[in-house]
Amino acid sequence: MTSWIRACGLDDIEQEGARRFDHGGRTYAIFRSPDDEVFCTDGLCSHEAVHLADGLVMDYEVECPKHSGAFDYRTGAAKRLPPCINLRSYPARLEGSAVLVDLSE
Repeated sequence: MTSWIRACGLDDIEQEGARRFDHGGRTYAIFRSPDDEVFCTDGLCSHEAVHLADGLVMDYEVECPKHSGAFDYRTGAAKRLPPCINLRSYPARLEGSAVLVDLSE
């Protein structure tokens, strides 16, 4: 069953930026692409549990601020070591100017 949750407003995220979103005791990262698409992944790096929303976002990747590992935020795929475990990604969409995410298991 799909359960969409409002995570933030689109204007709360810079273009090619990220925003931390906490819900249900877990941390997520919401990303805004150069063409205003939105994406959601686990919020902590799979290597050392650092908040990815604090990392550099560029060219559809987020760089972990601790060891410079990188993930494709569209899919959660680990792209540059040291992380070798992919992030889980979650459906995200815009409804007007609201960013909605589906965190159902």
